[in-house]
Amino acid sequence: QVQLVESGGGAVQAGGSLRLSCAASSRIFWLVDMGWYRQPPGKQRELVATITNSGNTNYVDSVKGRFTISKDGAKSMVTLQMNSLKPEDTAVYYCNMGPFWGQGTQVTVSS
Repeated sequence: QVQLVESGGGAVQAGGSLRLSCAASSRIFWLVDMGWYRQPPGKQRELVATITNSGNTNYVDSVKGRFTISKDGAKSMVTLQMNSLKPEDTAVYYCNMGPFWGQGTQVTVSS
């Protein structure tokens, strides 16, 4: 069973930065997309960013220009660099690779 291990969450003030990382416990060769999702308090889980096997990226409008997703396919790792954080970015962030999900990491942004 593949496990995804996330790291890098925490608490920051508005305008600050955090970098989330996610590593798979074994190499996942057949996957095309990797991504990050988030679930704000009291809301449903939503897409934040995805990256395809060829490196094409997609972002939700609210994070464009502030967040950057990148990957190391050989290591089955994906990262999310988050800059200029806003209080509305507060959520539990989940890593996704195909059918596999991370356990979630809390990001809290204070004003």
